[in-house]
Amino acid sequence: QVQLVESGGGLVQPGGSLRLSCAASGSISNIIAMGWYRQAPGKQRELVAVTSSGGKTTYADSVKGRFTISRDYAKNTVYLQMDSLKPEDTAVYYCNIKAILFIDRWGQGTQVTVSA
Repeated sequence: QVQLVESGGGLVQPGGSLRLSCAASGSISNIIAMGWYRQAPGKQRELVAVTSSGGKTTYADSVKGRFTISRDYAKNTVYLQMDSLKPEDTAVYYCNIKAILFIDRWGQGTQVTVSA
């Protein structure tokens, strides 16, 4: 049973930075994509950023130029560097890893709060 462990969330002031990490607790091979999603109170879960095994990265328009997704396939780990944070970035952030054979795993979510 593969589980994802997230870390790096917390409280930060507007304009600050946070770095989120998410790693699979067990070995997983043939990863297709790693990504981050978020859900704010009263809103639907939305894609933040995703990186594929082919190296393609995709970002939500709201975070382009501020967030950077990176990966370490050897460690089955995905990172999200968040800079110039805004109050509207406040949400629960979830990591996701997809692999072949219909493997689709989610983290438990980590709270990010941007407030003065």
